Amino acid sequence: MKMIRPATNLRHLLRKQLNNRRPVYLSSHPLTSLLGSRRLFKAVNLDTLTPTMPSSMDPKGIVVFTSVGRSQYGFDIFTVNLNQTPITGSTSEHRLTDGISINYNAQFVNEDQSIVFISERSGCPRIYLTRRGLSKPEQLPSVPDSLFHDRPIIKSHHLYFISAHEQSEKPFQSWSALYSTELHGKRKIIRLSPYGVVDYSPAISKSGTFVAIASYGSRPWEGDFHELKTDIVVFPTSDPNNRLVVCERGGWPTWSGDSTIFFHRQADDGWWSIFRVQFPENPLEFSEFPVLPLRITPPGLHCFTPAAFNDGKRIAVATRRRGKCYRHIEIFDLEREVFHPVTELLNPAFHHYNPFVSSDSESLGYHRFRGKSIEGESRVPHLEPVASPIKDLGMLRINGSFPSFSPDGSLLALNPALDENGGIKVVKSDGSERWTLIKGRVAFCNSWSPTEKYVIYSSLGPIFESTKTTVQIARVTFEPSYLNSDLQEIPCDVKILTREDTGNNAFPSCSPDGKSLVFRSGRSGHKNLYILDAVNGEFNDGIRKLTAGPWIDTMPSWSPNGDLIAFSSNMHNPNNVDAFSIYVIKPDGSDLRRIYAAGPKGSSDVDMERINHVCFSPNGEWLVFAANIGGVTAEPVSFPNQFQPYGDLYVMRLDGSGLRRLTCDGYENGTPTWHFGGELDMRRLCLGNDAGVELTGEFDEPLWITSDFD
Repeated sequence: MKMIRPATNLRHLLRKQLNNRRPVYLSSHPLTSLLGSRRLFKAVNLDTLTPTMPSSMDPKGIVVFTSVGRSQYGFDIFTVNLNQTPITGSTSEHRLTDGISINYNAQFVNEDQSIVFISERSGCPRIYLTRRGLSKPEQLPSVPDSLFHDRPIIKSHHLYFISAHEQSEKPFQSWSALYSTELHGKRKIIRLSPYGVVDYSPAISKSGTFVAIASYGSRPWEGDFHELKTDIVVFPTSDPNNRLVVCERGGWPTWSGDSTIFFHRQADDGWWSIFRVQFPENPLEFSEFPVLPLRITPPGLHCFTPAAFNDGKRIAVATRRRGKCYRHIEIFDLEREVFHPVTELLNPAFHHYNPFVSSDSESLGYHRFRGKSIEGESRVPHLEPVASPIKDLGMLRINGSFPSFSPDGSLLALNPALDENGGIKVVKSDGSERWTLIKGRVAFCNSWSPTEKYVIYSSLGPIFESTKTTVQIARVTFEPSYLNSDLQEIPCDVKILTREDTGNNAFPSCSPDGKSLVFRSGRSGHKNLYILDAVNGEFNDGIRKLTAGPWIDTMPSWSPNGDLIAFSSNMHNPNNVDAFSIYVIKPDGSDLRRIYAAGPKGSSDVDMERINHVCFSPNGEWLVFAANIGGVTAEPVSFPNQFQPYGDLYVMRLDGSGLRRLTCDGYENGTPTWHFGGELDMRRLCLGNDAGVELTGEFDEPLWITSDFD
């Protein structure tokens, strides 16, 4: 074990915080000085709370988008009895959830195997309770208009949970905060996090007296997500304003008794490890003692998301071992300093996440892909309804990327994957059927011709490569009669519109009259925009440059009335390949202007914008796009791989007003399209096991977790 000595003890740390205007008692809400410290707690009566009434000026229609990897999760919650011995093979798993949607981040309520957990069966993460023998989980009190709930805990007839329903006062700050409610009586929601403070991953001490939290504090988000720069903060459940930082740098706290906290962080040698802090019975007196977090797990393997046993002798952890492909749950004996495998003996080829332990230390739980042979949902729908914060704006998650509707809205083109297994597929807009147009080659970013029902434009070649990599714009044409046949693979004609020696040509968007394409090309050595003849391509001088400069212009979208082209660019900061903002330009190259989303022109906030996948609304008055404005909503290390877990969808008027957040979760959401064609009745979507593709549980662990250390 390695002793990690922080820069100072707690008494000095408290003084340092005060000197740096990072007080232990945090309140940055502007109303505090007017209303007193009680303003830190906001009570909401769940019986009277209703979502905000829609405005007649709100956007309308249906937005279809993707969430990276999420469609294949198929998570259910399982437990094992630790009185049985996994080594002898006599133990077995018990599934506690019902195979509907995805279910995760559970905690035991008592010894009868009751659990409180998160499920997305209602279109967004909400809180449920279930136990063995219960045919249907019970939805617990939560915030009706919240798109995100996480890490629920029941203690002393109170429910504690993370929610992200209250907008932060400034951009680039997460909305995640801790709340509680009584399970009986008035059921008022109490905000326990001070306003302006971001909190994740709560834990309640054994007696229910104290809360530990991974807190980002009131600092603006710095763009971190591999390891969030959170601190371990403790406060009494009876006085949430009395907050104490017990350790800098740490996440996912878990209590053993009332005086020991375990947490994870990435050690200086690169390995994610579990650390421990111990203090007297009252942690708030901890300032009288030095802070000496002790590294508990050794280097040589990654350990995350600890769950402490109340006997003080063991912790359960999720591990990633060198040379192993899967995340597994193991028990670490604190006295002998040895690991005991659990899930690798049961399901060696599945990932297992976020262990939790019963109060009697006899049961261990976790979530994983439910498997192909178990009861429950066994197929991934082509289109899945998602909760929307705007009444007249529907939201559909697609199993694939870069969706594009046919002119009448009856069909949808998509890329099922962004590798050689992808290609182009066409789906009925009710999700009932799907056909293959192109397979065995990489395709991405589709644009259906607004004037030709059976013509789709796409990019053929690897995505996100250099300017010299060969990627070509293709015009894909197919016969409608094949859609009424029994064929699953539809013959099509593929016409290449760009020259092979021009390098990287991608992200086509068709003009409303169907005559031209705008796309991004690296032929000049820089990725700028060009306009191309939609039928003959560039081979008869049918191409002209739209933008030019030593920066990146990409992902263009032609407005429905043809007067503007929106795109993402870092032309305001060409040296920063992450600094993308929204620009619009006329098709003749005039009237280039930037549309500011994170703040007014000249503010420092707009320099942090990372905005992509811009798309117009059907009436041309709104833009939908993916952006980093809301920061990170949950600890990314506790999820499967998300390339950009800060990516959420927003809508905004073309003049930069009316910014609204559409998604709020731990996923990377992107590649949106706005339904242009005829009416799409979301009530008639084909869901369940009668449509879609097989649920295989194929998803990646975070690609930034590596074992390549010397």
